[in-house]
Amino acid sequence: MSDVSNSGPNLDPNLVTADEGQPSEHAGHFVEIKNLRKSFHDLVVLDQLNLDIAKGEILSLIGSSGSGKSTLLRCIAQLEVPDAGVIAIDGEVQGLIEKKGKLYQAPKKVIRAQQAEVGMVFQNFNLFPHMTALENIIEAPIHVRGLSPDEAKRVAMEWLSIVGLADNKDSYPIELSGGMQQRVAIARAFAMDPKLILFDEPTSALDPELVGEVLDVIEKSTKSGVTAVIATHEIAFAHEISTHIAFLSGGAITEYGTPEQVIDNPQEERTREFLRRITARNDSASKKN
Repeated sequence: MSDVSNSGPNLDPNLVTADEGQPSEHAGHFVEIKNLRKSFHDLVVLDQLNLDIAKGEILSLIGSSGSGKSTLLRCIAQLEVPDAGVIAIDGEVQGLIEKKGKLYQAPKKVIRAQQAEVGMVFQNFNLFPHMTALENIIEAPIHVRGLSPDEAKRVAMEWLSIVGLADNKDSYPIELSGGMQQRVAIARAFAMDPKLILFDEPTSALDPELVGEVLDVIEKSTKSGVTAVIATHEIAFAHEISTHIAFLSGGAITEYGTPEQVIDNPQEERTREFLRRITARNDSASKKN
């Protein structure tokens, strides 16, 4: 077994090897995650997680709060450094380089370039408060992608039109509703033309009446053929939009399949119990409304 350099992330040499750093020969695996492990102090959040995602797939991650959904997305986006394991996107290992049979943390320049290929929509929008909707969207395409201001504005206006906010291009975040801010955040992510886009509970911070407009925009945006991973508690939405569903429990994927398999006919008791709780909660909310 090859060694792993301790320079950079605290990688476990028993779990990450140079062999694991090579994408598999299986055709169609656009995203490959092998033996991913992440802990915070003594709390293990991801535990030897494995996952393959095909190009153009829309994968929804479901599971209770604390099951590891957000941490998995943050590891894919290189916002968190895994303790062990390997993530490859489009054949390129993320955050690591191999030298003479050892894995080392990649230079910051390489990591930044890889991060530019992965768009992420956060729970709390993360818009710059001092910038207009248009300025929020053009910032990264100009300074990261190297687009000219005119080209960046053209792309930004295309996406503002797609999310229904072309008339609000000069509005500041404080002047927009939560749903509108999240739609700007979606436009900002897509304006970078990413290889992969991640949604981290994109409706969790919204008032119930604003959820539908954001889900509609996500559905419209993902019809372009982009590969997407969505962490969500919106089960009906996940059923409608997803090609596959992964149920996370205890930091691992314990059930995986099509929406019909995982949501309509779950095989694992933990999945069934989770879906019963979600259904009961939604029924209770409907009665209150």
